[in-house]
Amino acid sequence: MPHYLCKLRPPRPTFIDDMTPDEALLMRAHREYWTPRVETGVVIAMGPVADPAGGYGVAIIEAASETALEAMLRGDPVIAAGRGFAYESVVMPGIAVRPSLQLAPITSVAP
Repeated sequence: MPHYLCKLRPPRPTFIDDMTPDEALLMRAHREYWTPRVETGVVIAMGPVADPAGGYGVAIIEAASETALEAMLRGDPVIAAGRGFAYESVVMPGIAVRPSLQLAPITSVAP
């Protein structure tokens, strides 16, 4: 199955540092949407990126097709809410993953 590198652009470059309480709730829904996919291995890795030019989210996702990936991304509460978030996705023609990768649990993103 193909893998995709997905970048979630927030509505503004300062979002990670200054999200509103409503946006924090939306981010909680985003995390809750993706956590089961991490647990089942559909999402290989995901998390926020503290880029000095403006933070964003990134994920490596395994999907049967680009159509299946787009359906998952459209189902993300941050996209469905229409609050200025957008995904950029590209296929990864090859990927290597450690055979036994133990990740720390996802923690809260609320400020």
